[in-house]
Amino acid sequence: MPSDSNLVFIIAAFAFGVVLILTKERLPAPMRRGIAITAALFVAFAFFLIVYSFMMAGL
Repeated sequence: MPSDSNLVFIIAAFAFGVVLILTKERLPAPMRRGIAITAALFVAFAFFLIVYSFMMAGL
């Protein structure tokens, strides 16, 4: 089911973002920017999946 995999990705992306925010002091400085950009992209794509699933539910 595509919706099941979307739900798993959305939960994982938000969990990754929360873990990154909570542990940002423990990350080495050179890695912070790359991990933060990756987390931001994952969260943005998760928001896209949420909006897309709401739009497709109406059809």
